[in-house]
Amino acid sequence: MKYLITESKLNQVIFKYLDIQDFIQIKTSSNIFFVNSEEDEHAQIRYNKKNGVCQINLNLIEDISVLFSLDEVHSKKIIGNWVGNTLQMEVSYTQWVVFSKSEVLKVHFN
Repeated sequence: MKYLITESKLNQVIFKYLDIQDFIQIKTSSNIFFVNSEEDEHAQIRYNKKNGVCQINLNLIEDISVLFSLDEVHSKKIIGNWVGNTLQMEVSYTQWVVFSKSEVLKVHFN
């Protein structure tokens, strides 16, 4: 059986899915990092407070793509919209990235 679901309903479902991930936000002077736990070596999302750029870990984009049968571009856009909604800040641009360990260490020492 096939169901049709509107894009707004799909966004709501994905937003709810991301909400229940219980990301921890680590705030620095210029960034907000979303991590799964304080001991995580890799951030899932980094939001730059100065320019509104949202960088999303490729693994998270792929997880959303597979789970909701979306292409990666659409998944990245929805995650970016969720970040803007969650932070109540404007996201100017979203991009995928693989965060290195050294970048994550900056989070804990800034």
